[in-house]
Amino acid sequence: MEHAIYLATLVGTGLVLAAAFSSLIAFRFGAPLLLLFLGIGLASGANGLGIQFDNAQLAYFAGSLALAVILFDSGFGTPLKALRQAAAPALSLATGGVVVTTCLFGVAAFYLLHLDWLESFLLGASVASTDAAAVFFLLRAGEINLRERVRSTLEVESGTNDPIAIFLTITLVEVIAAGANPEAKVLVADLALGFLLTMGLGAAVGILGGMAITALVERLNLDHGLLPIFVLTLSLMVFAGAGAIGGSGFLAVYLAGLVAGNSDIRAVGKLRRFQDGISWLAQIIMFLVLGLFATPAQFPAILAPTVLLGLFLVFVARPIAVWLCLVPFRLPRPEVAFISWVGLRGAVSILLAITPLLGGLEHGRVIFNAAFIVVLVSLVVQGWTVAPLARRLGLLVPARMGPLDKVELELPGSARHELLAYRVAPGSPVARGERVPRWARPSLVVREGRSMRFQDMGRLQAGDNVYIFVPDRYPRLLDKLFASRALVDPEDADFFGAFAVDPARPAEELEAAYAPGLTEAERKLSIGALAIERLGGHAEYADRVPLGPIELIVRDVDDKGRITGLGLSFEPAPPTARVPVFLSAGEIRDRIAAFLRRRRAPAADADERQVQTAPEMPRENVTGEA
Repeated sequence: MEHAIYLATLVGTGLVLAAAFSSLIAFRFGAPLLLLFLGIGLASGANGLGIQFDNAQLAYFAGSLALAVILFDSGFGTPLKALRQAAAPALSLATGGVVVTTCLFGVAAFYLLHLDWLESFLLGASVASTDAAAVFFLLRAGEINLRERVRSTLEVESGTNDPIAIFLTITLVEVIAAGANPEAKVLVADLALGFLLTMGLGAAVGILGGMAITALVERLNLDHGLLPIFVLTLSLMVFAGAGAIGGSGFLAVYLAGLVAGNSDIRAVGKLRRFQDGISWLAQIIMFLVLGLFATPAQFPAILAPTVLLGLFLVFVARPIAVWLCLVPFRLPRPEVAFISWVGLRGAVSILLAITPLLGGLEHGRVIFNAAFIVVLVSLVVQGWTVAPLARRLGLLVPARMGPLDKVELELPGSARHELLAYRVAPGSPVARGERVPRWARPSLVVREGRSMRFQDMGRLQAGDNVYIFVPDRYPRLLDKLFASRALVDPEDADFFGAFAVDPARPAEELEAAYAPGLTEAERKLSIGALAIERLGGHAEYADRVPLGPIELIVRDVDDKGRITGLGLSFEPAPPTARVPVFLSAGEIRDRIAAFLRRRRAPAADADERQVQTAPEMPRENVTGEA
């Protein structure tokens, strides 16, 4: 018995280490990290090294706990700014997008896999949610900076679409397992009522749980080593509590993380570092367990139709669902195209595909194998192309800051304050002579192994370590002071324009200088307000506003969405790939109006020609004689 314990521990830790080392390969070559984790699990399973693991309940239990940890970390790291920026389109994707994808994929599965209708829709619900963790890993590995609106939409969608897919999957499993054959109207009504109840309870428990976590962390004087474990345990309690009363535990734990992460919680830096590490461990464990549970020897029987289903999901179902959900919003077509392509399926899809096995469904193993193959197709086809597509569609923007070397140290008894350690980067503003503001309270400088008071060191030099005692909600100014230049200088004319323009100046000055053809109402606005209006009411860093012979470029935006920096360019924006589909509602309306105008124009011309060629009638004189 003791020998078996050692052997199981050795094998388990070896698999985790192999997965951790595989991340180096992924970072080096930009490979989909999830694909490597699943590959290690498959290679170690029954058809590989021979590790026998066929416990569906244990796999689902471990995967559910790991997913709860990942969702809490996802919510904890999502700022409210991103939520406000992308809430409407992201929630539309997370609800309507999941339903549309389920329906389209279910119809295709019915004809390709010869399952019945409910089983086909069950498979569609299993693969309807996306795995954004793999996407953002690829973006980080490729060292690319994606536009904030697109990134925020994908982040919020990934955190909120899993509970919807889980609800649909579990409900369909219960219906099929009960042997019921409900009418469509009854099934839709039951699904709608159950959805509202499950999501409502989950949202309520999640918000209250997040507030409780914040309050307990503030009031209890816990040891700093115990505090992250305390928060993690509370998050799992929120997950379990919501599920125990019939709510969505996954939605609850995500919202709890969102509330706690955006509150003035104590030791937020330490908690973020711990959450990041435990989230990595949870992903590795979940992916390895799911890979071990799969049986590749069973894949060839359904390989051809399932690969076709995976391609159908990538090229048809996901794009149609995204377009239908985003058509009411004024998003540019390249952004919609990128969001539709970045719909990678991952561990959640495989985890949900276990539920038919738990429900004892006749074709449960077929559904699981099909979902696993679809996930592999998605990762292989989409996973390698995320970064190149973002560049091709022109969705990359220069980084606001260059490399920054900073360490946050929390001191005992220093509530609301932190000790920050900065290393002065070559070319940073402080290295060029900018002064550190007085409110930052710099206390110590270490140069070439010697430590001295900040007041005695004179001008800071590259390589100096500066220790600054500041409030925990310090302004971004400090990071900007100590960071090196970004890859593209903010004064670079190629990207940010020939010179800066004051957003507060009146727009009529632009009309007087360049005659861009502004309307009377637009001339009364400030230049910043004009840019925001032309952008549809929302401005984002690096947005471009064409105005006749000139172009305005947004250089900076504050937390409230107001433009604080503008550049003016005399050159058009660099060309990007044209996307012929994904028209927005406004573009559809404009095209319909143009089509109607063209239809009316020939009729009006015909009437005019008819009038011109009609025989002239005799005119009566003033006396009435012809």
